[in-house]
Amino acid sequence: MKPLAAAFYRREDVTLVARELLGAVLHTRIRGAETALTITETEAYAGVTDRASHAWGGRRTARTEPMYAAGGIAYVYLCYGIHHLFNVVTGPPDVPHAVLIRAGTPVAGASTMLRRRGRSRVDGRLAAGPGTLSQALGIRTSMSGVSLSGPRIWIESGDAVDPARITSGPRVGIDYAGEDAARPYRFRLLA
Repeated sequence: MKPLAAAFYRREDVTLVARELLGAVLHTRIRGAETALTITETEAYAGVTDRASHAWGGRRTARTEPMYAAGGIAYVYLCYGIHHLFNVVTGPPDVPHAVLIRAGTPVAGASTMLRRRGRSRVDGRLAAGPGTLSQALGIRTSMSGVSLSGPRIWIESGDAVDPARITSGPRVGIDYAGEDAARPYRFRLLA
């Protein structure tokens, strides 16, 4: 296990980190079961200046407090009272940037992921959205604030990604953010 270095997460350009997380391998070890997937889709959230961010305008609550820590920890929140959404906190302390991990392709622990998702076979939908990804990996809101250097959650570099395989566009489901919804902060790795 060789997690990404803290310096990777602590850079100030959240879109660069979001782009460079594509192809990295996200691991969890929960109650002895290890799972891993290659990250194929991310969304960047640029803190206090981004209306789509939970920290927009300097908002600071018990839930968002992990976003204000130094990059390299998890920020996990509950969406619609159902989905646990996993974010990577980036930037230096007090710069509340985060990257939502939206989708991935399983590389280890597929049987555990299938059981968690109540599915019978691995297909493109197993971890195709941020809620299903967290469910497959066993990530819960109780993990918010946990270090991404292991042993419960960690990210390792993956194979080099050809920049021609990366697309960007507007983020999903944030119409409330006005013009910030159109920012090209959603990054996807093409097959």
